[in-house]
Amino acid sequence: MPSLTLLATPPQLLSAALALAAPQPQAPPPPPQVVPLEWNLAAVQDSALPATDGPPDDAAPPPPEGETADGEPANEIVVEGEYGPPKSDPLERVNEESYRLTQAVDQTLVEPMANAYRDGLPEPIRDGLGNVVRNLAEPTNALNFLLQGKVGKAFETLGRLAINSTIGVGGLFDVAGKKADIPYRRNGFGNTMGYYGIGPGPYMFVPVTGPTSVRDFIGLTLDQALLPFAFGKPFNKPTYTVPYFVVNSLDQRLEFDAEIAAIRNSDDPYLMRRETYLAKRRRDIALLKGEPISELDQMRLEELEGTPSFDTAAPPPVANVAPVEPPANPEALLITQPR
Repeated sequence: MPSLTLLATPPQLLSAALALAAPQPQAPPPPPQVVPLEWNLAAVQDSALPATDGPPDDAAPPPPEGETADGEPANEIVVEGEYGPPKSDPLERVNEESYRLTQAVDQTLVEPMANAYRDGLPEPIRDGLGNVVRNLAEPTNALNFLLQGKVGKAFETLGRLAINSTIGVGGLFDVAGKKADIPYRRNGFGNTMGYYGIGPGPYMFVPVTGPTSVRDFIGLTLDQALLPFAFGKPFNKPTYTVPYFVVNSLDQRLEFDAEIAAIRNSDDPYLMRRETYLAKRRRDIALLKGEPISELDQMRLEELEGTPSFDTAAPPPVANVAPVEPPANPEALLITQPR
């Protein structure tokens, strides 16, 4: 039997057999040797690209502008804008500085003088001086109405001049406006040039004159130059012309006092002053031509005047309903259930 044979084996022989059967430990393998490699990017690129003397024959042409390589329109967002001052105000920096300087002088000198003129003189005297100034401008108004082909308004203006100069005691009293119902209509050479299609030109803010344009500045110069020729002596002397311009300036300062205050309280007073002036002048020319006013100009003028763009309907008045008195005997009320 195998078990008996194993027991009969001598111990020395058994130990030798076991030693031979056990696995012998092996020596560890030597570490691998690392060989450094030299690598050149330029050599790799040169080997990757085919060496050709010219462009390949099968190279695809670039896609046309606005399309991708697949022939589909490219989704591009193009943003266009203008840099620098607007075309209507090429001297924006100079005009803005002139505006700031003029506003400082106005707050320091002109506004107090206008308030003193308003509060210091009685209203009848102040109105009389304003009537005289407007009466002296009637020849200019009539001439420009005639140049614009509005003969009826030209003769009405001359009739107003004749009535106020005689019955109105040299224009102190507006008899033509109150009795003959002939209103005062301001006109000038700037309006006439605009009526015949002459554009305003660049915007300007001139000290003393205020907001204007090249066309309106030339027109205002012609308006003022016509006064001595229309009335002659003594209005061709500075003794009379200087008081005329002073009273006219103070009168206009009081007339536009609310507008000036609204512009000062705006976010950008200079921009507001420029845009509203240009909108007003476009409106004046459009009214002379019988053309409608643009919606943008109307919105700007409504913003200045504080008028909403649309009339908000007022809620209907609540009717006066008499209060319901409680019954004398609440227990007598008959309450029925709905079916």
